[in-house]
Amino acid sequence: MHYLLMYDLAPDYLERRGALRKEHLTLAWHAHERGELVLAGALAEPADMAVFQFQGDSPAAAEAFAAADPYVRNGLVIRWRVRPWTTVVGTQASTPVRP
Repeated sequence: MHYLLMYDLAPDYLERRGALRKEHLTLAWHAHERGELVLAGALAEPADMAVFQFQGDSPAAAEAFAAADPYVRNGLVIRWRVRPWTTVVGTQASTPVRP
């Protein structure tokens, strides 16, 4: 199953992230190496959200990531949520559906 972790970013996110970026990216790459995090990145123009695609049997890995993330702990993320994502098309779809 796939899960999307979605961040709403603070208006001054770009100005403040520099001091925390290395720790944030280290956390993300470790989650990727464990096979939990598939893709992640911030949306651009405007940079007001970030989206992370997790995979697993439950949303626990995504929730644990957010709880540990220095961006969340230091107020660069003003709100976050995890949603199940039913993926149906693509080689990595968790529930492939073909016509």
